[in-house]
Amino acid sequence: MRAIEIKQPGPPDVLQLCERPVPELKPGAVLIRVHAAGINRPDVLQRLGHYPVPPGASDLPGLEVAGEIVGGDLSGSTFRQGDMVCALVQGGGYAEFCAAPLQQCLPVPAGLSALEAASLPENYFTVWSNVFDRARLAAGETLLVQGGTSGIGVTAIQLAAAFGLRVFATAGSAAKCRATEALGAERGIDYRAEDFAAVVKALTDNKGVDVILDMVGGDYLPREIDCLADDGRIALIALLGGAKATIDLGQVLRRRLTISGSTLRPRPVAFKGAIAANLREHVWPLFEAGKIGPVIFKTFPLEQAAQAHALMESSTHIGKIMLQVV
Repeated sequence: MRAIEIKQPGPPDVLQLCERPVPELKPGAVLIRVHAAGINRPDVLQRLGHYPVPPGASDLPGLEVAGEIVGGDLSGSTFRQGDMVCALVQGGGYAEFCAAPLQQCLPVPAGLSALEAASLPENYFTVWSNVFDRARLAAGETLLVQGGTSGIGVTAIQLAAAFGLRVFATAGSAAKCRATEALGAERGIDYRAEDFAAVVKALTDNKGVDVILDMVGGDYLPREIDCLADDGRIALIALLGGAKATIDLGQVLRRRLTISGSTLRPRPVAFKGAIAANLREHVWPLFEAGKIGPVIFKTFPLEQAAQAHALMESSTHIGKIMLQVV
C-alpha cells in the first residue's frame, strides 16, 4: 500500500510517500480501506519528534480515518464487511489501509461523505472526553474555548451551542472571531487585541465561565483562573503556549477550582470505546438532524501531506485540513 512516513524528525518535507505492507490485524481490530484521513496538531508534534508513538502503534502518522471495512472479525457487531465507517486510531492513518479497533469505529453519519466523516473522530472524541466527561459541562453553564477556529475549537463550539449552552471563543483575528460566532459562539474574542479574561468577566457579569477548554497552557493559565466561576473547571489538552505556569493556588482553594489534563492517544481501547458509544448516542443524531456539521478548510491528496502540514503550522486555517486517499 501507499503510505506517508516520517523519514526523520524535522520540517514538513520529512513526510515522504513510501510503500508499506498492509497492516496485520490484532484481535478486536478491523481493516479499513482508507478514503480520507484528518490532519491534527499531534501529527505535527510527532513529525517534530515531540510526541512519541505509543508501544505497539503504527509509526505512520494519522489519528483518524474514514473508509470501507474490508477485513476483520465482525461477529457480535452491528457492522458488516463493506460498511463505511470513521475511526479513531493510534497511528497509521496516512495510508491506503489502516487497522482500527472495532470499538473505536463509528458509522459515517447519514448525509456525510467519507471525507467529511474522516474529519470527526479525533476532535469529537477529544472534546467529548474532556469537556463533557472530565469537566462535566452541564445545562445552564458557560464554556470558553481557546483556539476557537482549530479543529478542536470548531467542534467544542458547535457541540456546546447545539446543547443550548453559552459559549465564548478566542481566535487570532477579527475574521476568525466572526467565524467562531457563525458556528455558535456568543462572542469571539481576538486574543491579539483583547484581554480575554476581562471580556469574559464583562460578558458574565463578573461571574466567569464554568468550564475552559485550554490547548495553550503557559501564561494563559493564571488568566484563565481569573475568569473562572466558583467551582469552575479547566480542561487542559495541549501546551502550545508552554508547559510551565505560575498560578495563585489560594484562588484554587478558596473558589474550589479544578484543573485537569489528559492526552487521549495512549488510553486503552475500552476507554475510547466508551467515548464512541456516547458519541453515537448523543452526538451522531445531531449530524443527522443538521444541527452540527464538519468544517473542512482544505483538502490535499495523500502525496501532498507535507503541504498539508505546512498549512497546519501556518495557523491560517479555520477547521480541518484533510488528506484525500481515494
